[in-house]
Amino acid sequence: MAAGNVHTARNTGRAHTVGLRSDGTVLSTGWNGDGQCDVAGWRGVTAVAAGWRRTLGLLRDGRVLAAGRNTEGQCDVQSWREMVALSCGDWHSVGVRSDGSALAVGNNRRRQCAVAEWCDLAAIAAGYVHTVGLKVDGRVVATEDRTTGACEVDAWEEVVALDAGSYHTVGVTVSGRALATGDNSHGQCDVGDWRDIIAVAAGSTHTLGLRADGTVVSTGNNTDGQCAVESWSGVRVP
Repeated sequence: MAAGNVHTARNTGRAHTVGLRSDGTVLSTGWNGDGQCDVAGWRGVTAVAAGWRRTLGLLRDGRVLAAGRNTEGQCDVQSWREMVALSCGDWHSVGVRSDGSALAVGNNRRRQCAVAEWCDLAAIAAGYVHTVGLKVDGRVVATEDRTTGACEVDAWEEVVALDAGSYHTVGVTVSGRALATGDNSHGQCDVGDWRDIIAVAAGSTHTLGLRADGTVVSTGNNTDGQCAVESWSGVRVP
């Protein structure tokens, strides 16, 4: 599943949700003002990513489908080939190719699309105006104008998974510790005491962590109950 949202601000809102079936078809619901939910005809999809007003789908042959807003060029992915991973920021889209290189399209005002020189990537994640990449050796690379602190990942090592929120970045180390950097105005980076973590997810202003025992921990903005996960159990990575 993927949730298409936008950075938290007084003038933002509206979102859509995307689901991927085991047969490679895609479901979507929510706001469709820019056609971001027009995915009923997609076939052979192996992964989905959702950003503000758009949806991307990764095909079995490494090509990428896109639906929704393209004002900033964030859906210009028709030429992408041999892709293995995708991620959507608010106004830019990024991906990893099978050779470990990265591609990016869309708004590059803060150099969030400056990934052409990245190599040996295992994963990638896009935030509001920043992009982070996980290298196969466990180090993390990042790009933006570095004013939010979300790209202060140069010292991170032995990372096995990561995600990007609007203004913060989170990661998991091989030992199960959680890392976080960037905006912490809602406590979304307060993950220092988390242990036995196997996956993390970053929302606009909150963070979730999946423990090895299938329970979930959370921190950050809980205005709409987005951190009310204390009773969750049996959750696992797909």
